[in-house]
Amino acid sequence: MDSVDIERDFRQKVAEAVRISEEGIDRYRVFTPFLLEDGDHLAIIMRREGSSWILSDEGHTYMHLTYDIDEKDLQRGTRQKIITNALSFYQVQDRDGELVMPVPDARFGDALYSFVQALLKVNDVSFLSRERVQSTFMDDFRQLIEEVVPESRRTFDWHDSARDPQGIYSVDCHINGSSRPLLVYALPNDDRTRDATISLLQFEKWGIPHRSLGIFEDQETINRKVLSRFSDVCEKQYSNLGGNRDRITNFLKEAIAH
Repeated sequence: MDSVDIERDFRQKVAEAVRISEEGIDRYRVFTPFLLEDGDHLAIIMRREGSSWILSDEGHTYMHLTYDIDEKDLQRGTRQKIITNALSFYQVQDRDGELVMPVPDARFGDALYSFVQALLKVNDVSFLSRERVQSTFMDDFRQLIEEVVPESRRTFDWHDSARDPQGIYSVDCHINGSSRPLLVYALPNDDRTRDATISLLQFEKWGIPHRSLGIFEDQETINRKVLSRFSDVCEKQYSNLGGNRDRITNFLKEAIAH
């Protein structure tokens, strides 16, 4: 099948606006009408690989996502699940960051259709719903703690079983093994920040020795009065997780070293 026939098959199976442009021997750039959220076009290359043809994004999809999302966050939690499911469903291969789809039995149009759908699904992680974003933040929070703090030193969703058997005053992660345990809170919204404030005040009332750490999803979205009250009782805060990952990691390492 020559390039004219391939382009015709692309148009029949995908969209009339599809066209291809030769960029060397057995290499073509594929232009489609499909846009990403910021207006960029999908990056698709068709090239020969051995005796077969493949479609590739040549690493552009992940690179584009990392403009707004930390690369590590694409490899964990909800985002990672979305990407893995999309690639698996459309049978796209991830070759160390390059997304590739072999063209089976000269079915160029079918392959391009599936490849376009896969790239669009992967890019969906850039505009997750608010509920899904919150889920991702909590997953990212837990993953970070698990990477830094040994399992024997941490308890997620902790509460004081003696004073609070019903778990009314819970802590997202209790880190033990120091003279004063570290109470770590994940704070995606006003409600969670209020709950953390109430819990810390109760621990003060009970006279429980502790240190405290608050990690916000985005501190700028928190009501000023809510944030002010929390700041009065929390020892250390980080305004977001993504931009402070290294600082939080260092803080936790120092905390468990003493």
